[in-house]
Amino acid sequence: MTRTIAAALLAASALIMPAASIAHDNMLGMAAPDMAAQGTTGPTVTVIHAGRLIADAATGISGPATITVTDGRISAIAQGIQPAPEGATVVDMSTRTVMPGLIDMHVHLTGDPSGEFWREAVDPDEWGVIIGVRNAERTVRAGFTTVREAGSARETAFVLRRATAAGVVPGPRIVAAGPALSIVGGHGDITGFRREVLEALPTGFACTGPVECALRVRQASAAGSDVIKITATGGVLSQQGRGLEAHFTPEEMASIASTAQRLGLRVMAHAHGARGIQEAAEAGIATIDHGTFMDEAAARAMASRGTYLVPTLRALTGVRDGLGRGIYTPTVEAKIRETLEVLGNNVRLARRFGVPVAFGTDAGVFPHGLNAQEFRLLTDAGMTPREAVASATTVAARALGMENEIGRIAVGYSADIIAVDGDPLSDVSTLEAVRWVMVRGRAVPQ
Repeated sequence: MTRTIAAALLAASALIMPAASIAHDNMLGMAAPDMAAQGTTGPTVTVIHAGRLIADAATGISGPATITVTDGRISAIAQGIQPAPEGATVVDMSTRTVMPGLIDMHVHLTGDPSGEFWREAVDPDEWGVIIGVRNAERTVRAGFTTVREAGSARETAFVLRRATAAGVVPGPRIVAAGPALSIVGGHGDITGFRREVLEALPTGFACTGPVECALRVRQASAAGSDVIKITATGGVLSQQGRGLEAHFTPEEMASIASTAQRLGLRVMAHAHGARGIQEAAEAGIATIDHGTFMDEAAARAMASRGTYLVPTLRALTGVRDGLGRGIYTPTVEAKIRETLEVLGNNVRLARRFGVPVAFGTDAGVFPHGLNAQEFRLLTDAGMTPREAVASATTVAARALGMENEIGRIAVGYSADIIAVDGDPLSDVSTLEAVRWVMVRGRAVPQ
C-alpha cells in the first residue's frame, strides 16, 4: 500500500511541477515555453526594418534602423536598413515609426462597461475568462503589450495571464492582482444586495485590522497575485454611498504594504479622496490609482515617498457618457458628477510637485481597445507628448519594477514592439491607430 501511494505521489508531482514552473515564469513576466515548438532546431530570428525609431521617449526619434529579434528578445539594433540573415523573417516597417510596446497600469480585462452591479450575483467566473480572451486581443491589437490587471474574480486573471504568456490566446503580458483587498462593505467588497444574498456570495479578501489584512496579503500571494491591490478609499461605481474618502486605517495600510514588501510584492491603491491618497502614500503604497481629489498635501506625500500616480482619466470620461440614461443608480450618478468637476487636476498637481505619472486607463469601465485615448487627456491636463509617451513606456516599466525588461527598445529586452504612422512624440493621437504589434517576439495579427 505504501509503495502504491508513493508511486501515485511521484506521478502527480511529475504533472504538477511543469505547471508550477509555468506559473512562476508568468509571475516574472516571462513567456511560458511554447510546447509546439519543442524539438525545433536553431533560434527563431525576425528582422524589423524601421523607417523611424523611438528606442526611448527620452532620446527622441531617429532615422532608419534595423532591429533583430532572436527567440523573443531584442538581440541587435543597427542604424539604417541592413540585410537580414538567411532564414530570418523580415518585417517591413520602413514607412513607419517603430517604438516600444505600450503599458497600461490599470485594466480589468475580465469585465466590460456596465451599470449592472447585480451581475456579480449572476455571471459565473468562467464567463469572465471568455470575456477576457476577447478583451486581451483587443488590448494587444491596440498596441498595449503589457497590462496590470487591477482586480478580478479569484482565478480569472491568473488563467488569462497563463494563456497569453503561452501564446494560447493573443494578448498582452499580464501583471495580475486577482481579488482586491477591501474593508468589509466597502468598495471592492460585494454590496448592493439583500443580506441573504450577500451571505451566499464570496466576500473576496475583505479584512479588518492589521493582523487580518496581513493574512489577506499572504493569501493573495499564495493564490498567485503579482501585485496586491487595495481599495484605500470609496469608489465611484460601487453601491456604497458614504463618499470617496479613506476606508482603510493608516495602520491597516502600513501592515498591507510591509507584508507585501516582505513577499517581494508591490501594492497598488485605488484611491480617490485626498486623505486616503496621502495616508496610502505615507504607508508605502507603490501607486495611487485614480488619485482624483489629490490636493497639495497628498501630492507632497507622494513626491516624498516616490509614489506613482496612475490617473485613469479615460474612465471618468467613459462613465460620463452614461449619465442620465438610466445606466447607473442615483448613488453612483452623484459620485460620477463629483469626480468630473476635477478631471485632470491630479495630473496638473503631479507635474507641479514632481510626482511620477504612470499611464493607466481603467479599461473595462469603458470599452477595451480604446486605451490610447488616455494620451490626449494627459496632454489636455498639461503633459507634453513626450511625457505622455514616457508615462506608458519607461515610467510605467519602472513603476512595475520591470525597467530592465520592457518599456524601451534595447538589446536584451523583451521584443514588445509596435509601429505607427507619424511621430507620437509630437502628436499622441497617432497612438490611437497602431499598425503592427509584436509581444514577446510574436507578431499579433491585425
